[in-house]
Amino acid sequence: MAAIRLRHVAAAFRRPQSIPPSSPFWLINVLFPPIGPEDANLIQSELPPLVIVPGHVGNRLEAKLNKPSLVHWLCMKRSNHYFTLWLNMNMFLPIGIDCWLDNIRLVYNRTSQKTSNAPGVEIRVPGFGKTYSVEYLDPLKLAGYLHTLVQFLVNVGYVRDETVRAAPYDWRVAAYEQEEYFDKLKKMIEEMHAAYGKPVYLLGHSMGNLYILHFLNEQPQEWKDKFIHGFISFGAPWGGSVKSLAALASGDNYGLSLDHLKIREQQRMTTTSTWLLPSKRSWPADHVFISTPTYNYTHGDYRKFFTDIGYEEGWFKWQHSKGLLSDLPPPRVEMYCMYGAGIPTPVTYIYDEGFPSRQPVEIVYGDGDNTVSMKSLSLCREWKKQQTQKVHVIEFPGSRHLDTIYDIHALEVIQGIVQGMIPLENWTLLER
Repeated sequence: MAAIRLRHVAAAFRRPQSIPPSSPFWLINVLFPPIGPEDANLIQSELPPLVIVPGHVGNRLEAKLNKPSLVHWLCMKRSNHYFTLWLNMNMFLPIGIDCWLDNIRLVYNRTSQKTSNAPGVEIRVPGFGKTYSVEYLDPLKLAGYLHTLVQFLVNVGYVRDETVRAAPYDWRVAAYEQEEYFDKLKKMIEEMHAAYGKPVYLLGHSMGNLYILHFLNEQPQEWKDKFIHGFISFGAPWGGSVKSLAALASGDNYGLSLDHLKIREQQRMTTTSTWLLPSKRSWPADHVFISTPTYNYTHGDYRKFFTDIGYEEGWFKWQHSKGLLSDLPPPRVEMYCMYGAGIPTPVTYIYDEGFPSRQPVEIVYGDGDNTVSMKSLSLCREWKKQQTQKVHVIEFPGSRHLDTIYDIHALEVIQGIVQGMIPLENWTLLER
């Protein structure tokens, strides 16, 4: 198969002095989204239905409280109604972050290998089957995420909450605890197929693709042949992400004005952070992910890594989740694997004696989309020889992990896919 490239790819990056940080994802691209056709050029019935599965932290969470105790007297103890927990602007306040952390945390049971919410906290995922929860992460519509994508689909003929729907989930929890979610997803796909008489496209961004892949691998082939038109993936960390190790060690504030060590508490509470650790499939056994003055951590050193950062529980979480997609079985549906390329992406984090409580002092970069390495993004190429259904690999050089979903070229590719005609004449095909 050929890979589709839209622009010239820059040379691999070894160790640049600096790179621009990812722009906050609610700014220019959301306030001024790329404009699609002014009028839909296809009527609703002509388009195959489509379901969007967002990435990590990519949809709202709501909470209702009746807590037995508080971490601070200013925190809310009870609420009569559900309120937005993610994204909640109170988390940017000095005391608000502590209240938020105590509300959003998960309690992990090593024996049952299950998680539960904090005592007295009920958390739900709003808007299953609707798009508002993934378009904007807060009710005030300040933090935009997939609005540009959804609006573009509407511009070409889709109808919100009818022919294009979203399947938000509790992104704190890895796929092995998501049985109820996958049952709802399957039911919605079957309902859309019955309503519109066409199989459904599944479109995922980032970690959402791992949920889709796990879901598809749990379905019989005859079900997939009947109900699934294809799988469109953006920026999938098929082999994990090195950034997840740094987040667990010293925290990743998502580019927001949050204290790294505070947000690290939340990242260590989830089971998805450990699920995203780099896998053996994407890296040589001797590759150093984390370097400190006393030790260099490779894939074989994960247990020591968790012990040394004071998070031994992470080892048990990883043991339970690592087998979900370790063999990376093909989806066995037609696949459109798309990702950014040519952007300096962390492959090794170097710390000084402040490890793990201080941020790395240096970062070694390789090729990727600035969040996921090319070694992980491109693993979908292996499926070309593992399934009879077509696998299309489409790279967007110069496009970052979050920016890909705003990229007008990427949106036009989606338009071509759902219309059944990808306009190849404007692109250069390079045999891989």
